Amino acid sequence: MMEKKNTTRREFISRSTLAAGGLAIGLNSITAPVSGKNLGANEKVRVGFIGVGNRGSQLLKRFMANKDVEVAAFSDVYKPYLTRNRLEVSKRFLESGMVPPMGESFPNKVKQFNDFRDLLDQKDIDAVVIATPDHWHAVQTIMALEAGKDIYVEKPLTITLKEGRMMVDAQNKTDRIVQVGLNRRGSSIYQNLAPRLQNGLIGKITFAQAFRISNMYPKGIGSLSPEQPPKDFNWDMWLGPRAFRPYQYNIAPYYFRWWSDYSSQMGNWGVHYMDAIRWMMGEKAPKAITAHGGKFVLNDDRTIPDTMEVTFEFGSGAMISFSILEATGGKRVQGGEVELRGSKGTISIDQNHYNAEPASPGQFQDWKQLMEPAAGDIQSTKTYGDLNIREDSSARLIRNFLDCVKSREKPWCPLEEGHRSTSFAHLANISLATDQRIEWDAENEIITNNKKANDLLHYQYRKPWDKIK
Repeated sequence: MMEKKNTTRREFISRSTLAAGGLAIGLNSITAPVSGKNLGANEKVRVGFIGVGNRGSQLLKRFMANKDVEVAAFSDVYKPYLTRNRLEVSKRFLESGMVPPMGESFPNKVKQFNDFRDLLDQKDIDAVVIATPDHWHAVQTIMALEAGKDIYVEKPLTITLKEGRMMVDAQNKTDRIVQVGLNRRGSSIYQNLAPRLQNGLIGKITFAQAFRISNMYPKGIGSLSPEQPPKDFNWDMWLGPRAFRPYQYNIAPYYFRWWSDYSSQMGNWGVHYMDAIRWMMGEKAPKAITAHGGKFVLNDDRTIPDTMEVTFEFGSGAMISFSILEATGGKRVQGGEVELRGSKGTISIDQNHYNAEPASPGQFQDWKQLMEPAAGDIQSTKTYGDLNIREDSSARLIRNFLDCVKSREKPWCPLEEGHRSTSFAHLANISLATDQRIEWDAENEIITNNKKANDLLHYQYRKPWDKIK
């Protein structure tokens, strides 16, 4: 049975406004878990899950694999996801191919809430997992911080650049642990390479590249008209802080990735690769961004490009090139997902292996080799909780989060790192929207060569969420 509260709409809005308004003044007083206890090494972490659809269910499985986790509560805007009954899922939802298997078995009663705020009210929940659409992450993270919860929040961290700084500022007023689900931060391959590359493994790195390639020709996400949402789906709550619009099946449950109000492929996939590359290079933020692209092939409802090319320039003299190609196929980076090129050699990397090759001499040069070839692989099956699988970076990131909940140490991907990496996506999208190379002041987080472009760093939340600052 779902936990319910008998509230009128007036009480609902009042409660929303009071809860949100408290964020501006209440965070300074939060210094301990709302449960009032510091967890010991052997104690179970009681976890609540906000959003248990596609990605939320993937995270649920990985959290459940750890013996020191107790799944305490679910919150979702779609009832079948709460009850974990796939037989009740809309046929139209099932056709998307993104509905999780569900049907899990839990040793204890798991509370179910339509409204995530009711989950946050539970005093016995130590941590929450936020796996909702991108436009919800900031609001839910800030309110979870106010409620005294530790947080594992999915990528991309935000839907606007300003939201990331709002989240970091909110956390800085607490002692809460927040881990961002940029899963390459949990990869032992990347963890091993980061200091080596920053210390000159392939020399001075001047260029890196990655691609998101997925040929969606000819249908894309289709073209549909507004209609009624499926039974037991709370569309108004799904929209949350975004402006109201009629429901369409090619927005939810998963197609929101192709609508700029709710996500983007620069955010969905670009953030993964930009985080990995800037980590390997030891870079904080770009100084200039240039993006080109558009809907060149697909005649569907998407509001983002099917083709996009972005260049990020750094003060160190390096550049990153990232391409989104959703109207063509094939592979571009050979032997990996990202490629970094240095003065001594080139390296390709993914989560299973890497290969570094020495450069050959160019014009007027007569040297033979400036570095030794290097390569590495994930060799063995490893254990993460009760999972015996080839290394799973998400599982490792989750284990690190649980350990940090107990130790209160800094996690592998804290909020500031997640914010900086997600900023790449927002800056790329703003450059494309303004049709201009934009110059970025990373310290003050403003665009310096186009004042009007700064209006795109955030948007006005819909009531009652507009009280969150």
